[in-house]
This record gives sequence, structure tokens and C-alpha cells, in this order.
Amino acid sequence: MLLVLVLLGLVALHWSRQRPSVPAAGVLAPAAPIQDDIANGTVLQRGDVSLLTRAHFELTARVLSREDYRFDAGASLAPVDLALGWGPMSDSAVLAKISISQSHRFYYWRVEEFPIPQRDIEISSANMHMIPADDAVRRALERVQPGQVIHLQGFLVDASRPDGWRWHTSMTREDTGNGACELVFVEDIGTVSR
Repeated sequence: MLLVLVLLGLVALHWSRQRPSVPAAGVLAPAAPIQDDIANGTVLQRGDVSLLTRAHFELTARVLSREDYRFDAGASLAPVDLALGWGPMSDSAVLAKISISQSHRFYYWRVEEFPIPQRDIEISSANMHMIPADDAVRRALERVQPGQVIHLQGFLVDASRPDGWRWHTSMTREDTGNGACELVFVEDIGTVSR
């Protein structure tokens, strides 16, 4: 009986994190992310993981989807991925015509008919691996839900371990496919009232 209650609790927690809020139509996050590249980055340590800062990074974006990770190689470092949209990809009228999902550290979208040009979808949204800077940021990330508009600040980073494991960030919003995700060291995150 206890096992059933624990499983029901985990299902309820997962559902509450995935339950989308539905903002009104209109662009809610008009600006693209702000990135200021760093020529000679600083190395931050997180246990046995070294993080090399590559750029200061800031954005206001709509959460299109979220996926939590507990068991893959990066889970202890980046426990959540957020698929984020800005510009036309923050508009409920556009998003109503796009099916969005996440799996295995990728963000996927599908349309029956394009509500906006394909390239606008590609350059106005991204999957981002979130590395919380501290416990307060970790708790804030745990509360983020699809549909919310969030603002975050931190760094794009490359991660490595002494055993040879590497995880590189994308440095542009222009790319797609494998390697196109941002690895974000999040120093501050909050919701934006709209």
C-alpha cells in the first residue's frame, strides 16, 4: 500500500510540473536572448565537473515544455531542460498550432500546417539544459511550469569531467539538431507577470 501511495505522489508531482498555464494570445516575450561572449572564461567547479564560462546570458521567454532528468550522465549537473520560446514562439495563437515535446535532452516540434515560417520556429525557440547555481535557483527551477513567462540570467558554459566526459553549449540561436542546445549556468530565475 505504501508503494502505491508513493507512486501516486510521484505521478501527481510530475503532473503538477507539466500542467501548462495558458496565457492570452499575443507575443509575450518579444526580444531574443542577450548574449555577451567571454574571450577568456572563468572555470567554476561543481563537484568533479568543471564549467568554463563562454558567455553572459540573459533572456525572457515562454516555457514551451519542461523535462526533468534523474538518471542520465548530466542529471546531477542539469536536472531539468526547458524548451523556451521568444518572439512569435511566445504567442499562444502560434503555439496552439504546434505540438511540442521533449525527450532524451532534445526538444521536438510538429505541425500539420505552419502557423509561421519554419525558420522562425527554429530561431525563436531552443532546448536549454539548466544548471542551478545554488539551492534557491534549484527550487525556483522546480516550480517552473509550461506556459509561464520566465526571466533568467547566468552564463553559457561548457562542462567537463576528469574522466573525459564533455558537454558543450551552443553559442548561437541559429543552429538546430544535435549540439544546438544551450547549457546554462543559472544564477537568477523568476516568473514575469503578463
